Amino acid sequence: MSITFLLKNLMGTLLLPPANALLLLGLAALCRKRRWAFGLALLGGLLLLLQTLPPVANALMRSLEQRGGPALVEASGAQAIVVLGSGLNIDAAEYGGDTVNERSLIRLRYGATLARQLHLPILVSGGRPFKASRSESEVMAEIIERELGIPVRWRETESQDTADNAAMSAAILKAAGVKRIVLVTQAFHIPRAQLLFEAAGLEVIAGPTDFKGRSSQPIGLFDWLPQEKAMQNSYFALHEWLGILWLHLARR
Repeated sequence: MSITFLLKNLMGTLLLPPANALLLLGLAALCRKRRWAFGLALLGGLLLLLQTLPPVANALMRSLEQRGGPALVEASGAQAIVVLGSGLNIDAAEYGGDTVNERSLIRLRYGATLARQLHLPILVSGGRPFKASRSESEVMAEIIERELGIPVRWRETESQDTADNAAMSAAILKAAGVKRIVLVTQAFHIPRAQLLFEAAGLEVIAGPTDFKGRSSQPIGLFDWLPQEKAMQNSYFALHEWLGILWLHLARR
């Protein structure tokens, strides 16, 4: 694991909830004798509150999901399906070892559904997390083959983040003559992942799943109360926007 990777993740964590708001509150406490400290504390508290409200979190998710496009309806010219890993539950006692987390399982299920519909081969992508006994892609392949009944043709086992997923998967697929893929991941993750896979030289058809920001239900009174799930969705959405901003800055 490189120093660059660690520093990038550290900076990202500090800019994302709840650390972003807690930093402001901590700075206000340290500088409490300054005239501007009270305003900074109010800003930190407001930021923390907003990030825990479902309407705010849903709006952040929608801003990404609309860029990623609607659910897949056709995949003309696609030659393969790429399913991205999203982490493991390490040493899960009930499974006797490492298994995929909820986000990865959602992606695997949809990838298997598309494989049946489109009759395309699958590549799974994900390296070995710290303290894991196997790579994400090895665990993913085992689940999709044994439990979902879909064969996996390629395994990308070295990546540590989405940029690695793109570069290393592209190398495998290009060697096999694959140029156009269906990319399966959460809908909010599609915009950044698609940018990276296209930068790696592949043509991408978005295969979004797990839409979180679209709801036909009216906003209720309790939606304006802080909720842990909203904080999580705010974290994921802001993480993606931060990553997209970084990509654009890096290109310039």
